[in-house]
Amino acid sequence: MKTEALLFGGVALFFAGIGGLYGAWSEEPAGTAVLVIAFLMAGVVSFFSAVQYRRKGRRPQDRLDAEVADAAGPLEFFPADSPWPIVTAAGFAVAATGVVYGLWLFLIGLAVLTRGVLGLVFQYAHRGAGRQQ
Repeated sequence: MKTEALLFGGVALFFAGIGGLYGAWSEEPAGTAVLVIAFLMAGVVSFFSAVQYRRKGRRPQDRLDAEVADAAGPLEFFPADSPWPIVTAAGFAVAATGVVYGLWLFLIGLAVLTRGVLGLVFQYAHRGAGRQQ
């Protein structure tokens, strides 16, 4: 992740420099705001990558002597019988439709979306470990 941190750090510095020059010369606030937000987003990705590199060290993808089997193993646990992804997707669809048709529909969609996200987060909280194997 060190390479990604340096790459996105360079992108963030580019957007910071261009944003400063654009803001000074153009006197147009919308473009300046966009460049500042682009700088902040690249900075967040760079910071995250740097923290993960310090926390976990080099990945097998970063080593020249790594074998394919070094990166093998379970990535995450994805439950096959969980209803919460469907509830979350339906809530998002209703909330997005509510943006067009009215606040009442948006609030209903937001409630369904919130329930779906909470269901995803806490679906295995009662089992203790949180991750099955």
